[in-house]
Amino acid sequence: MSELNWREEVEKRKMDLLLDTQNLLKIKSVLDEEHPTEEAPFGKGVKEALDFMLQLGEKDGFTVKNVDNVAGHIEMGEGEELIGILCHVDVVPEGDGWSSDPFGAEIRNGRIYARGAIDDKGPTMAAYHAMKLVRELGEPLNKRVRMIIGTDEESNWRCVDRYFEVEEMPSIGFAPDADFPIISAEKGIWDFSVIHPADAGNGTNSDVNVIEFSSGRRTNMVPDFATAIVETDNTEVAANYQDYLQKYSLEGQAVPQKNQVLLEMNGVSAHAMEPNNGRNAGLHLAVFLADLTLDPHAKAYFTFIKDRLFEDSRGNHLGVAYSDEQTGELTINAGVFNYSKQGDSSIGFSMRYPVTFEWEQQKAALEERLAAYNLKVKTNSHSTPHYVDSESFLIKTLQEVYEAETGDKAELLSIGGGTYARSLKEGVAFGPLFPGSEDIAHQKDEYIDIEDMLKATSIYARAIHELAK
Repeated sequence: MSELNWREEVEKRKMDLLLDTQNLLKIKSVLDEEHPTEEAPFGKGVKEALDFMLQLGEKDGFTVKNVDNVAGHIEMGEGEELIGILCHVDVVPEGDGWSSDPFGAEIRNGRIYARGAIDDKGPTMAAYHAMKLVRELGEPLNKRVRMIIGTDEESNWRCVDRYFEVEEMPSIGFAPDADFPIISAEKGIWDFSVIHPADAGNGTNSDVNVIEFSSGRRTNMVPDFATAIVETDNTEVAANYQDYLQKYSLEGQAVPQKNQVLLEMNGVSAHAMEPNNGRNAGLHLAVFLADLTLDPHAKAYFTFIKDRLFEDSRGNHLGVAYSDEQTGELTINAGVFNYSKQGDSSIGFSMRYPVTFEWEQQKAALEERLAAYNLKVKTNSHSTPHYVDSESFLIKTLQEVYEAETGDKAELLSIGGGTYARSLKEGVAFGPLFPGSEDIAHQKDEYIDIEDMLKATSIYARAIHELAK
């Protein structure tokens, strides 16, 4: 194990690291599928972030490559074997309620605040500067080290899918996109929709017509805002909604508009891997609507949400609850709601299931249960669980590195999130969040702690050296 003081070397280069990080964070790299071009398939901002990293790598003397404007890589070293560092520069939508500009990259209280600060632009820049440090110090490498940069991690992973169709697969690698010490197991991820056909349900006479109801942008986020427009002659709906907000300590408003009422609900966003860290605005507004006198289609839709989804992030009422020793409990997040008065309505979910969960069998059982209510299940995407043996060279080396740099034991962890590590046969998630640190990914006022970022950079530099020497 190297005796070089990696942290001291990182500290010498601190200002460059911070400036590069801020500049990357100022790019609004949110997926934009409404304005795709050949040059920017996932939107202008996403492409700008990819270009920023590749241009930085080229300027600093690395070998760089753009792969079809959806991914790229930055490489150093020589040899047959390839070590991968898998990062992404796309971010989830910023949401509401920030204390500062979500793309301002403001530094205050020893932190950089911005969307993507912890997921995953800050860690990406830490890993990049770790590569740069190893290169500047002239440490001998017998393997190639390649940072692979994705641009669609927060959605459908089309970037890495395309990348590995045409580029070499690293033999081992890590993704700086989760927690320290080491995440050797990741749950399976099933994104699916439950479709409510327009004729679903047998309701009662309608006192209230729900004209619109929507909440959420992505299934991998707890929705922090929901809105509905209801048509009614019942003047008590607005007052009852205010009472509902007060009773359950919720934030929102009811705005009467002639014979309609606009209902708004504010929640708290969080990552879908643990929905209980947030407050689902869509679920809370739907529960209020479910208790109104609605038409058959609306009654079926909102009653389903109230009875099967509300306050149940473990899937008990859907009949899919499960846990195992390796990866813990199954979680399920209702992340996107779209109600249509005339046509089909839907609820989009992200399920994170344990490594021993029999997905095919459980999926079929859920489809059968919901078919009894005339509901359909549509799979949008699916990623199988991922596991790396604890005795592997990768795990053993990263454990030694982490323990040498921190003085703490490198326990192996599992998560419900999905990182690019699962793209590799032998890949793990490795930082940047230290034990006991606040996880604010996908939430308002997302930040990265500067001291932790410097510590992570030194760990990554040492890890690169030890893996590739």
